[in-house]
Amino acid sequence: PGDQEAGELGLAAVPGRQAAFRQALEAAVHYARAVGCPRIHVMAGRVPLGTERAAVAGEMETTFIENLRYTADLLSQEDMIGLLEPINNRITDPRYYLNTPHHAAAILEKVGRPNLKLQLDLFHCQIMDGNLSQNLKTYFPLIGHIQIAQVPGRHEPDSPGELNFPYLFELLESLSYTGYVGCEYAPKGDTLEGLGWLRSYWESRGLQHGGTSKAAK
Repeated sequence: PGDQEAGELGLAAVPGRQAAFRQALEAAVHYARAVGCPRIHVMAGRVPLGTERAAVAGEMETTFIENLRYTADLLSQEDMIGLLEPINNRITDPRYYLNTPHHAAAILEKVGRPNLKLQLDLFHCQIMDGNLSQNLKTYFPLIGHIQIAQVPGRHEPDSPGELNFPYLFELLESLSYTGYVGCEYAPKGDTLEGLGWLRSYWESRGLQHGGTSKAAK
């Protein structure tokens, strides 16, 4: 994430911070290797203070693509995947550079490396664009990780909000998604209580806790 006390939220697209980005990436690889995690979120960063997004968009894209190619080469040596996550600029972070899956897909196409993927957070995607079913289908070949939270409160999937998660989970299954679904939300209570929705979902699908089939038992 860079120097968060100085207002940074990633470095990959920030001009002039290439050396710091590479140092941070090497540290991330070191930690990922230690814990056996094959995926690293490569954070784009914010539009610098005092500048207009349109005025720096070209320079930031050039920096981003350069850093992502370096990232892909480094991660290929580790058999790891780099992930790009669009973060909405309507609620969460007005200055974040990468805002939509369309933008992320365009960047990935320009970089052209198979070990870079889309980290699609349905919370951010709904806020920026909606149209989740079609977006999931369109960008499915690029997806390397999914994250979830209800909109707009960013709480558990079964909390009041706009998204029908049982439908979205079934859609992911129909697309043969086999990756993880990260619970990127703020639980209303504690963590254990905040996972109650998952037990209820498993039971509604005739599954034991842990996602195993009762029939298989």
